[in-house]
Amino acid sequence: MSRPGHHDRGIDARRQLARVPATAESDVLDIVAGIARGLDRRQGEITRTISALLAHEIDELDEDPQLVELLEASVQGNVSTMIHVLANDIPVDHLQPTTAAVEYALRLAQRDVSSNSLVRAYHMGQDAMMRICFDEVSALDLPTRQSLAVLKHLSDIVYSYIDWITLYVFDAYEQERSRWIGAQANVHSTTIHTVLAGGAVDVAAFESETGYRLEQHHVGVVVWFTGADDGTGLTLLDRCVREISRRLATDGAPIVTAVDRRTLWAWLPVGRRQSAVDTAGLADGLPANPGTRVALGLPAAGVAGFRRSHEQAVAAYAVASVPNSTARQVVSFGDRGVAVVSLLAENLDSTRAWVWEVLGPLAADTEQAATLRATVSTYFATGESHLHTAQQMNLHRNTVKYRINKALGGSAPGGPGARSKLDVALALQVCEYLGAIVLRPA
Repeated sequence: MSRPGHHDRGIDARRQLARVPATAESDVLDIVAGIARGLDRRQGEITRTISALLAHEIDELDEDPQLVELLEASVQGNVSTMIHVLANDIPVDHLQPTTAAVEYALRLAQRDVSSNSLVRAYHMGQDAMMRICFDEVSALDLPTRQSLAVLKHLSDIVYSYIDWITLYVFDAYEQERSRWIGAQANVHSTTIHTVLAGGAVDVAAFESETGYRLEQHHVGVVVWFTGADDGTGLTLLDRCVREISRRLATDGAPIVTAVDRRTLWAWLPVGRRQSAVDTAGLADGLPANPGTRVALGLPAAGVAGFRRSHEQAVAAYAVASVPNSTARQVVSFGDRGVAVVSLLAENLDSTRAWVWEVLGPLAADTEQAATLRATVSTYFATGESHLHTAQQMNLHRNTVKYRINKALGGSAPGGPGARSKLDVALALQVCEYLGAIVLRPA
C-alpha cells in the first residue's frame, strides 16, 4: 500500500477546512504582527511550556524519551508556523505542515498510540497558545473595541491553523496506521504482543506460528536507529540482530518484531545459558555503525522469562535513549548501575535535583568536574583502591590520590564528602549514563 504524499494530504485538509478566516483591518494586523514578533523572541520558552504540558497531561505521550523529543520538535514546528502566519498575515490554506509535525503523527501510529491522544494534544496546544496571546493583548492596554478585534483575529487564525493541521496529521496517522498494521503482520507482532500482555499462552501454538520455542532461556533485545532516515533503518537493525545472534552462538534464529521504522524488539534463544552478555566484548565485535544502538536484558527462562528479559531490555533502552545521554553502542540491564538508573530516569526532574544535592560541585557540566567524576567512579568500582584506579585509568597513583582528595576530601555542607558513599556512587552512575541532562549547567 503506497503512502499518500504531502501534496495529496494538503489538498484534502484544505477541502475540509471549517472556514478560512477573513482578513482584518490594517491597524489590527499591525498590532497582531507586533505581538507575533514578541512571541517569536519567546519561541523557545513557549515550545518548552506547551511540550511539558502535553507530556504531563496526556499519559501516552511521555512513555518513551524519543517520543518526548519528537513531541517537542513537533510543538516547535507548529508554534513557529503560527507565529509566522500571525506576523505576515499568511492565509492558512496556503500552508504546508512542518516535517516534525507529520513525523510525530507517523511515529504515534507506528507505536499504536491512540489517535485521540494526537487530536487532544492539538486542542490543548491551541488552548495554551490562546492563553499566551490573551496575556500579550492584555499587556498592551488597548481600547476595549480594538482589544476585542485583535483577540478575535488571533482566535480565528489560531483556530483555523489547528483545524487545518489536525486534519492533515490525522489523515497521515490513519494512512500510516493501516500501512503499519500490514507490515507488523509479517513479523508475528500480534502473537508476540499477546505473550507480552501477560495473558494465558498456548506454547505449542506460539511455536507453530512463529517457529520460536518459548521453553528455553531468552535474552530480550531492543535495537534502534539514530541516523538519517533514508528508508534503510529497519534493514540495518535486522542485520544487527542477526549479527548479535551469530556472535553469541545462540541456539537458533532470533524472533524479531518491528516497533516503528526505527526500532526493533527481538529475543535471542540461548538454551540453558544464564550468564549476562559481555556488552563491551559484543560492542567491539559489531560492525561499525554509529547510528545503530542496542539494549539487552538478562537471560531468563520460559514464558515469564520471555517477558521479563524484554522488560529489562526496555529499561536499559530507556537509560540509553535519554536525549544527550552517553552514547554507548551496547547497554545491558546487567551493566553496573543500569537497573537502578533506569528507575531514576523515569523522573528526570527529581533525579536531577537529587544528583545536584549529592554531588555538589561534582555535578557541574565542565571538563574538570567530568574528570573528577570519572576518577571517583573508577575508585569506587575498584574497591576504593588508589593503585587499581591508577592502573585502570593509566594514571600515576599520586594523581589519583590528589583527585580523590579534591573530590571527596572534607565534609563541607553541599559537598559529596558529606554524603554516604552509596549515594555518591549511585549519583556518579546516573551522571555516567544520563549525561548532561542531569548535570548543572556551567
